Amino acid sequence: MPRPMRVSDSIEIAAEPAAIYREIADPSNMRRWSPENLGTRDDARGPLSVGDEFVGRNRRGPARWSTSCTVTAADPGERFAFRVHKIGVVRPLLKAPIATWEYTFEEVGPGRTKVTETWQDDRASWPDARAARFDKVVTGGRRFHEFQAGNIRRTLARLKSDLES
Repeated sequence: MPRPMRVSDSIEIAAEPAAIYREIADPSNMRRWSPENLGTRDDARGPLSVGDEFVGRNRRGPARWSTSCTVTAADPGERFAFRVHKIGVVRPLLKAPIATWEYTFEEVGPGRTKVTETWQDDRASWPDARAARFDKVVTGGRRFHEFQAGNIRRTLARLKSDLES
């Protein structure tokens, strides 16, 4: 069975789409919500525009790494996305298709927005068996799509709590 290459989840937040977009489109804010992200190395401040690049800092247990990312969509109040295309320990040096992250914002009522976070596995050229072995090592035994589904749930819940408080 081929591995799932895309995971999404959504949550309703009591805030306007444009306000949520401004928060998400500033990657330095992600450390407030993501279980893995530590912010940006270069303190990229948003909202960023299509073509802008930033370096994300991440951790999973004792592991630390940096990623080079490029904004691929920046439609205020509607959609923000970026592609992760380099990875490394201190500096992202290894160029490879890694993942694409996307956030969409849909007004569902006055002052209420449905936020959808999507992770796309860009490692399409990896054979499924190789990806499965790698994923289990780096996630503590799970397949990557399962691991990311949990991260997305936690990120959205923290985003909701933060923006509604």
